[in-house]
Amino acid sequence: MTSQTTRTAATVLAEAAATAGFAPSVHNTQPWRWRVLPDALELYAVPERKVLSIDPAGRLLTVSVGAALHHAVVALEALGLTASVERFDGPELLARITPSAPCEVTPAAMRRVQHLRTRRTDRRPTRDEAVAPADLTALQRIVADHGVQLHLLVDDQVYELAAAAGRAVEVAVRDPFVQHELDFWKAKTLPAESLPETPVQSTVPNRDFGEHGRLPIGEGHDNFASYGVIFGPDDEPRTWLRAGEALSAAWLAAAERGIGVLPLSGVIEVDVTRTALRMTLAELGYPYLVVRLGLPDTEHAGPPATPRMPAAQLIDTSAVR
Repeated sequence: MTSQTTRTAATVLAEAAATAGFAPSVHNTQPWRWRVLPDALELYAVPERKVLSIDPAGRLLTVSVGAALHHAVVALEALGLTASVERFDGPELLARITPSAPCEVTPAAMRRVQHLRTRRTDRRPTRDEAVAPADLTALQRIVADHGVQLHLLVDDQVYELAAAAGRAVEVAVRDPFVQHELDFWKAKTLPAESLPETPVQSTVPNRDFGEHGRLPIGEGHDNFASYGVIFGPDDEPRTWLRAGEALSAAWLAAAERGIGVLPLSGVIEVDVTRTALRMTLAELGYPYLVVRLGLPDTEHAGPPATPRMPAAQLIDTSAVR
């Protein structure tokens, strides 16, 4: 490989890493770091950005890193490169992406990158219209392609989730360590324009941020939303990583279909409620994340983009300078 080729490859890889900065992450912590090599990208977890009070095992951190991993692969496809992914057990090095061959840049690849950039976490109520069953089935297939599953909750299972989520909210509100950490990250990463201006009416309680924001929400409810659980066969880091990749893939596919996605991590953050959720799954697997799927409110402006860390803080290019 010539030095010119090396520089060109490194530039493309760094661009993909920068695009991955749009990935969703627990409390927008962006707990990852990229290392650009002449012919590969290495992806590391950053323990300093772990929210210790709610994620001591690093489960949600690793799911977040997995979302960034998938975002980078999507970005490379839009730059005309296919890639292979090698996954590791960590604790810090979690994946290596190696471009394998040029590929045609398709309209679908470009749309995915556009959705990647415009995707939002929308906490508003959903419209009074259900997501089409065919679309939900398509999202389940996409999640399954990444080695985990999306179980769509029905009837009593939704109420079991609601009870567990309510319990998780109570536990978090009573824990000063949790509140301190959440206040810290909220101040850094969550603008008031992203938080509803009044309490949201919903079957499944969402996190109590302790204050209202400035996001108009209308008078809707989530009665027509669907709730799903991303779960897998074990509770190990490699599968958490795949869950994050699946979340990213499903979210981009949902955006293509006009479906809003709201991750709900609160019930995962508390041991007793996470165990209760596993019982709801009839012990078929271990839950990694709950997602609400619904059609977004079109009568009010949606949430703005949340802040992102500068690429220089997320990407190490010292090996290719």
